[in-house]
Amino acid sequence: MRLIPLYTWNKGLHSMKLSRTNFMKQPWASGVTLLVCVIIAMLLANLPATAHFYHEFLETSLSMTISNETFTVSFPQDMTVEKFINDILMVIFFFTVGLEIKREVVCGELSSVKKALLPVIAAAGGMAIPALFYTIFNIGTTTAGGWGIPTATDIAFAVGIMSILGNKVPVSLKIFLTALAIADDLGAILVVAFFYGGDINLPLLFIAILLIIGIRLLNKLGEKRMMFYLIPAIVVWFLFYYSGIHSTMSGVVMAFMIPMDARFTRSYLDRSNRKYLSRIARYDHDEFELGVPFPNGPQRHCLRRMSYITNNSIGMSYRLEHALNPWVNFLIMPIFALANAGVVIPDISFFNIFQALPLQGVGMVGMGIFFGLLLGKPIGITLASFIAIKCKVGAMPENASWKMLFAVACLGGIGFTMAIFVDTLSFGELDPATTDMLRSSGKIAVLLGSLSAGILGSLLISLFAKMEKKSCKG
Repeated sequence: MRLIPLYTWNKGLHSMKLSRTNFMKQPWASGVTLLVCVIIAMLLANLPATAHFYHEFLETSLSMTISNETFTVSFPQDMTVEKFINDILMVIFFFTVGLEIKREVVCGELSSVKKALLPVIAAAGGMAIPALFYTIFNIGTTTAGGWGIPTATDIAFAVGIMSILGNKVPVSLKIFLTALAIADDLGAILVVAFFYGGDINLPLLFIAILLIIGIRLLNKLGEKRMMFYLIPAIVVWFLFYYSGIHSTMSGVVMAFMIPMDARFTRSYLDRSNRKYLSRIARYDHDEFELGVPFPNGPQRHCLRRMSYITNNSIGMSYRLEHALNPWVNFLIMPIFALANAGVVIPDISFFNIFQALPLQGVGMVGMGIFFGLLLGKPIGITLASFIAIKCKVGAMPENASWKMLFAVACLGGIGFTMAIFVDTLSFGELDPATTDMLRSSGKIAVLLGSLSAGILGSLLISLFAKMEKKSCKG
């Protein structure tokens, strides 16, 4: 199939044409797509011609109802388009995040104590200090429970900006921030699991735990067929959804159950390929003697078997991660942004996150989130890294300076996806009108804080890179 170029970018002597496929492979592409969706969502939520339709569509019921004279059953209960996105589509997002975390823990940047300590400690500092910033602005108020909002880093935007900045950022710091963001994701998942669930239905949770133990035993016994993991995953989601644990956590749990080992070994792959290639060669006479074009029936069978064996010579975890990543980055996350970033702006003063909301007993939600992302993140990451390196439990990334590490840490303040997700779970104990206003204010603060952190980090990286270049010449 011929790929149609999307656009041409010229800079100096360089010219680069991007096709749809090449665009999706760029490290900055998912961040750009998310940004476009945020802008579209804001327009849809606030333009008079689309605002009513936008909010009505998100509240559209998707529950299947069975009713007669004696009973009425809805399944899933109270399911709307917005809930479908946040409770079902986002499960796939969290499942992919879980696969990525598992890969990094098993054989990546978090696979050894030496590799993992610095980014994990930095991630912990990058979560604790923003939570402290938020608490300072909201202590003793009904909004104090929103402390989890500014604790997460959005890996798509952070990696995208670093790729645009190119060689201004040392490779070691790119790896550091990526590993930190992955550890940060794990921390955010634990925050959601322990602090933003509902009332727990213990019998359903107990059944879910028994099923997860059973799946784990299958893994230990060497079961490598996908249906034995994906079908139970749907049941686990159902049990989590109705047990009070946020349903997205089922995606993370099941991701850790997926086997990484391949079903077939390298030697089996080699033997099988030789066997089926020789059979394909034997069946070539049909093409010459009978006029049957390649591949004929027996050859198609051989090719299907080779394809099956080759596919299963890659671990299920790797295959799922590779297959799901494009869907998550370019469909699920953009849909999430379209559904959750559409904040109604009654007037321009709504952007003033430095003023208190006209609500009784609430704190400065906007300021807590904004300063938590813009200042808390870089301070927490840098301070925790400094302590870890000085205590010799971590090593400074190669060819990196403290000022450049701080500049890169500023990019950690880009919260977006996880921050908005936690915002959608916060303040649920208040009345609906107050909850809506607080969540809208929180989303505005997340967007402004993430934008400011991205700009500040980019400017500091460019400035420090220029300074270091001059000092090297001098």
